[in-house]
Amino acid sequence: MTHEPHTVYIKPTKGLAALNLRDLWIYRELIFFMVWRDIKIKYKQTMLGMAWAVIQPVMTMLVFTFLFDKVAQLPTEGVPYPIFSFTALLPWGLFATALNQGSRALVAHQNMVTKIYFPRLILPAASVFAGLVDFFIAFVLLVGLMLYYRVAPAWHLLWTLPLFLLLAIVTALGVALWLSAINVQYRDVNQALPFLSQFWLFATPVAYSASVISPKWQIVYSLNPMAGVVNGFRWALLGVGNGPDITLWVSAGIAALIFVSGLFYFKSMEKTFADTI
Repeated sequence: MTHEPHTVYIKPTKGLAALNLRDLWIYRELIFFMVWRDIKIKYKQTMLGMAWAVIQPVMTMLVFTFLFDKVAQLPTEGVPYPIFSFTALLPWGLFATALNQGSRALVAHQNMVTKIYFPRLILPAASVFAGLVDFFIAFVLLVGLMLYYRVAPAWHLLWTLPLFLLLAIVTALGVALWLSAINVQYRDVNQALPFLSQFWLFATPVAYSASVISPKWQIVYSLNPMAGVVNGFRWALLGVGNGPDITLWVSAGIAALIFVSGLFYFKSMEKTFADTI
């Protein structure tokens, strides 16, 4: 009995299959280890330890309170300014961690990148997830502030806040994927990060209300995905703002676009990381 010869075609995977996201589950223990390692390194040999997760947003809140509440007297939609600004500083802190640490993740771990195989996506993702620790520590302080100022949380807090937290993570991770991949080839990213972080902070309604922006510019302003994240947090926690509207969907769409395009760009550049870094 003779067998007919057959030809096997090996083709590169396309679409979502090319991302090999299943590897993240296979290497899930490495993700937990890298998150824990990032947290330990961040607070290693510090006198105050995790207290810095509270000190940094509190000091920023105090500066903003003096400049934008006492001096500029910007509107806060009836909410005490310390709570108004601190609520926005929660998602911003998570995003800033991704912007500054996630963007440098590949270069900072170049020995791992050049010597062993693992999904490189783990490195920027671990930086983002490590930022969640600071987020939850600062969130406890926000609860204390709300009790002190007798500000009742919004009734839709329980089912909306997790969605806006997910949007913040998607935005932060998408930006980290883009910048970490670019940073491998062009170290100008390190020079641009301080300016980019400061510019993005003031382009986001952290210190002020989005209501001060002219209605005709609201859609353009919402092209900043962090605008939707911050406004969403304030609406979910404090009940101020318009809630889910066209500007939120624009911000969410931009965040999704940054995240998906960041995934594909990161994976397309991944094969060159070891040689370029």
